[in-house]
Amino acid sequence: MAEETMKDFEKELNDSFRVIREGDVLEGMIVDINDEVVTLDIGYYVPGVVPLNDISADPDFSPMRDLKIGDKTQAVVIEKDDGKGNVLLSMKEAGEAAAWDKLRALLESQDIVNVRVKEEVPSGVVAYLEGIRAFIPASQLSLSFVEDTSEYIGKQLEVRVITADENANKLVLSAKSVLREKEDDNNRRKMSAIAPGAIFNGTVETLQPYGAFVQLENGLTGLVHISKISMKRIKKPSEVLKVGQEVKVKVLKIEDGKLSLSIKDVEMNTSDIAESSNNDVDDTPAVEYKSEEIPNNPFAALLAGVKVD
Repeated sequence: MAEETMKDFEKELNDSFRVIREGDVLEGMIVDINDEVVTLDIGYYVPGVVPLNDISADPDFSPMRDLKIGDKTQAVVIEKDDGKGNVLLSMKEAGEAAAWDKLRALLESQDIVNVRVKEEVPSGVVAYLEGIRAFIPASQLSLSFVEDTSEYIGKQLEVRVITADENANKLVLSAKSVLREKEDDNNRRKMSAIAPGAIFNGTVETLQPYGAFVQLENGLTGLVHISKISMKRIKKPSEVLKVGQEVKVKVLKIEDGKLSLSIKDVEMNTSDIAESSNNDVDDTPAVEYKSEEIPNNPFAALLAGVKVD
């Protein structure tokens, strides 16, 4: 018992000689959590305390839920004496320093992370990543225009870091980047299942002076050049097409992930079929099958003198 007391005394003596300065980053072990502070053993002759509002900037963080006694953590010295004989610490400030290192790494790697939208702000929404407040512009929430950003509050989003500037305290995220990548992967799979010559049903999406963009039934969109819209000569696509019109198109080629389509080629094929069908009508004179030689084949003999319609 005396030996243990002496060791404890030696530790307290050594701790008392330790110099702690404001701004130092210390590592400590959580020894108590209550409704006001988290207490840390920082290897000093007095404990360190962290007010609850200085633990994390993330409003979803709960000390009672997310921390436990025995955990080791880092904290920055705010004051050497909080007026009650303790060292006043900030886990939030220490966490932010480490967080920015992680955020810069995420910016470089472009890894996908999950965040939950916390609130709506002008021109976008706010989420928290690594305890840092992050802005997601409305233009980066979706592939399409977002009119009401309040619909995103509480939603979990997959995002990438597109700006991480610690000096300006600016963290910007993008969900659109992730959605675009997924859409491109999906389109590549759809493209691989299409062969030139295939015919699809489609809907006219937009009209341009040079042609019409048609969305196929599988969701892909391709261009019908103005020269491939109609069998008759037209000056502009709107002469024969309108947005929302259903059409049949033929895939001409697939190049650089783009579909080249034709409406005219489908019409030509249809016309050829119709013309072929009309030519099948019996308006030719009967032809008599004759043979100058005596047929050796019994089937040929049967055909001799037979009229073929």
